[in-house]
Amino acid sequence: MGKVKTIARRSFLIGSAAIAGGVAFGVWRYKTPYANPLVEGLAEGEAALTPYVKIDAQGVTLITPRADKGQGVYHVQAVLIAEELDVDLEDIKVDPGPPDRAYWNGALAAEAAEFSVPAAGAIQNGTEHVLGAVMKFIGLQITGGSSTVPDSFDKLRAAGASARETLKLAAADRMNVTVDRLRTEGGKVIADDGSEISYTELAEAVAKLDPVQDVALRGPEQWRYIGKPMQRIDMVAKSTGTLDYGIDTAVEGMVHATVLLNPVQGGGIESFDASAAEAMRGVKAVVPVTGGVGVVADNTWRAFQAAEAVEAVWAKASMPDTMDKHWAALGAAFNDDQQDSRQRDDGDVEAAMDGADVHEAEFRAPYLAHAPLEPINAIVRVDDDAVEVWTGTQIPRFVQANIEKITGIAADKVTVHVLMMGGSFGHRLEDDVVRQAAEIAMTMRGTPVKLTYRREQDMTHDYPRQIAMARTRGTVKDGQVDSYDLGIAMPSVVVSQMGRQGLSMPGPDSQIVAGAWEQPFAVPNLRVTGYRAEQLAPISSWRSVGASSNGFFYNAGLEELIEKAGADPLEERLRLCSDPVARKVLEAVGEMSGWDGSRMGAGRGRGVAFTRSFGVPCAEVVEVSSTDAGIKINKVYVAADVGTVVDPVNFENQVQGGVVFGLGHAMNCEITYEGGAAEQENFDSFEGMRLAQCPEIVVRGLENGDKVLGIGEPPVPPAAPALAAAIFAATGTRLREMPFSKFVDFA
Repeated sequence: MGKVKTIARRSFLIGSAAIAGGVAFGVWRYKTPYANPLVEGLAEGEAALTPYVKIDAQGVTLITPRADKGQGVYHVQAVLIAEELDVDLEDIKVDPGPPDRAYWNGALAAEAAEFSVPAAGAIQNGTEHVLGAVMKFIGLQITGGSSTVPDSFDKLRAAGASARETLKLAAADRMNVTVDRLRTEGGKVIADDGSEISYTELAEAVAKLDPVQDVALRGPEQWRYIGKPMQRIDMVAKSTGTLDYGIDTAVEGMVHATVLLNPVQGGGIESFDASAAEAMRGVKAVVPVTGGVGVVADNTWRAFQAAEAVEAVWAKASMPDTMDKHWAALGAAFNDDQQDSRQRDDGDVEAAMDGADVHEAEFRAPYLAHAPLEPINAIVRVDDDAVEVWTGTQIPRFVQANIEKITGIAADKVTVHVLMMGGSFGHRLEDDVVRQAAEIAMTMRGTPVKLTYRREQDMTHDYPRQIAMARTRGTVKDGQVDSYDLGIAMPSVVVSQMGRQGLSMPGPDSQIVAGAWEQPFAVPNLRVTGYRAEQLAPISSWRSVGASSNGFFYNAGLEELIEKAGADPLEERLRLCSDPVARKVLEAVGEMSGWDGSRMGAGRGRGVAFTRSFGVPCAEVVEVSSTDAGIKINKVYVAADVGTVVDPVNFENQVQGGVVFGLGHAMNCEITYEGGAAEQENFDSFEGMRLAQCPEIVVRGLENGDKVLGIGEPPVPPAAPALAAAIFAATGTRLREMPFSKFVDFA
């Protein structure tokens, strides 16, 4: 094989969906595509074939720009490219690549468009197209909203197909045959006489060609990977403890740091005395950072110990000083002046309730920490004219922009190495740890600073899930639900989260009613109203965001009306269901669980819930029994429709994880504030589901929908209401507030 030269072909851009009648490489060609970000800094012998494919003498590297927090998206992205590129998964390497506009996320536009223009059709599709264009123009590279698969499904397959056909074109010239006599398999181009040439041998030649465009994607009957059970590409490393996470990363010459922050989230520091800390063994420096002080030492443990020795005078809290005041602020938000949106207003709710027996209830959902197993961490080195960052993040381009603000070094001189994360659940949508590491690194230029949060700092200085309250009213008629009025109050997640990035977000916050307004149930008189409460504790996106609480509110309120009507919970939902895809999901979970409308017997119960979130209809049935030790969750059945299941094994794992996440937090977890400080500091006071409590979880993935969707978040919202309904069926105890352990014990 001849020497492969460094290839710099900026125009070789691959990977998008059909738009305006054609396929554009790299991104939707609204005007012009972005340049190939892999070109800069190529090593000798590397070829940047496309923004998603690199080739060198050792093999093929697939670029997977959506961040992996344990949900398997490096694997899924690699599968989508490999499907059309004809490389074998066991023969490739993956790399998240550099932050770049070319990796913008267009799928995030779908939910925003549906909220802006609720009725499906040309106007909604046009709105989605416009919002997608905006996201392209600002280069919104972000991992979240269960958007990786929807964004990547066509884009990455097109990348692989275009690269494959261009490689065949190069091979045809090398082998002196026509392209129609060539096929590809296992990273090779193979002629009909059996002769073959590897992709690595074609790298230099392919750079001289214009890319082949308008390549038809293979149909399901030709798929080698999609829809087939697979072992994730990171499974062996994870199973053997050899996979490196951000917290494992080391850089030559680095020092170790931690932070001591104001116990009040978002509070400042008035003064500090670090004399005791500075005298401790291994301590190198104590410096101010935003919200507190940074302590630098020769190892992490010594930094932790020294931080505890710093004496500080903290600024007071700006948020309410008791939880009663937080709840009071939500209660006060239910008024016309604080109405944020009303996306659903069917029939005439007021007329239906006039003179009727109106059933009313109030529901509550607490603040919740993200609490991933890996505490947040980052390494930052600030040089005179460049910055290098190593961290797990879902927002790499925001990291670059914020480093520029702190250091004055242009964002394009900020190199971000995105690392594997040991969980996130939305936690890594924030970048405080990187900013603080940069502030410390500014005081010791040229030295890499590894900043690691203690577990207690990570928990108490997390930006938690929003606190929320719902008030419901409703009536029944002739054994059926006739009216349902649901009001939801919460602070704005978007305002809080985006405000920390220096962005203002005008208009309604879709998350206040997400998981409620878009439910496919045709109650004759239905109204869903969102009320924006004042900003209380700073909050952030938490797995399934607004739907995480609203799935409970919507289902629990509807469940009480169904019980009042004397109807069967599943049958009444099926009667009301107005969407055929959602109906099949409900039918599937009923068939899986053997739901026949009968009671399960003394001390046993089952509950059903359904939530459509992130476009995905998801239904769950939870079965419980009441024991002397408390409520035991025996079995959970889940059905969800994502249009196309890319990897059935990963799909099942994601669903099971979402159910455990949703149930565990509903059972036991809350963050409470006293004087502005979070009272829960570690897993002993923020206890999810124990291993022995985990039920058997049976999963079925349906493929009736016309869109390809993600599954990371949709299993969370139905879990809590299905559990609450099951507990009511078993015990007669109606639960309207999480965590449920305030009112019942769990075995």
